[in-house]
Amino acid sequence: MDRPDQTTHFGFRDVPLGDKQTLVNDVFHSVARRYDLMNDLMSAGLHRVWKDIMITALNPPRGDAPFALLDIAGGTGDIAFRAAKAAGFGFRATVCDINIDMLEVGHNRALAQHLDHQVSFVEGNAEALTFPDRSFDAYTIAFGIRNVPRIDAALREAYRVLRPGSRFLCLEFSTVDVPGLDWLYDQFSFRVIPPLGRAVTGDAESYQYLVESIRKFPRPNVFAEMIRAAGFSRVKWESLSGGIVALHSGWRL
Repeated sequence: MDRPDQTTHFGFRDVPLGDKQTLVNDVFHSVARRYDLMNDLMSAGLHRVWKDIMITALNPPRGDAPFALLDIAGGTGDIAFRAAKAAGFGFRATVCDINIDMLEVGHNRALAQHLDHQVSFVEGNAEALTFPDRSFDAYTIAFGIRNVPRIDAALREAYRVLRPGSRFLCLEFSTVDVPGLDWLYDQFSFRVIPPLGRAVTGDAESYQYLVESIRKFPRPNVFAEMIRAAGFSRVKWESLSGGIVALHSGWRL
């Protein structure tokens, strides 16, 4: 149980632990309609490459054998749609997100792409999933884990809902490790992204939080230890684009 005085970070601010989820929800309520457009603008389209690398690592089966993916914090459906297009007829994805506005965008996209028979959308909290134990063959989360107030709880839930022999994959912004690129990245993050957010979505503050939250996320080796502590084996990570992003993986054996 959380202590009344327990705090966590919301960007560079310390807030009561119990308040963070509401604050994060407000961010994504605000940006949901332009979320995918902003991803393209902020990353110059690179987020598409990073997500394709994640799907290659996932390697969903291409035949008719049943395969159930749980995609957490993926409300607009980007990861689930990519996986569905790479997989066979036995593939099914459940997109679980705590934000109903993001889920609405994803559901409409699924209908437009005729993927609604393979991809379903469920409102839920990553820290307390309603799915039974050992329900899924893979768990993915892309650019969402840093917004979860209790990351250790979400990782334990990921382990619980996966079947033995299943894989956990997490794509998240990380720590730039190329001299010079780190300075350029900071300049772009803090000087360009919030004003761009204001121009595209009418909301600079949400994007100020998002760039700050990246700096508060654990370094790759620390996050890998958190994944191991949740019970996963064969934990590893791959740095992408000079450390801007890292792809972590682990197995439930």
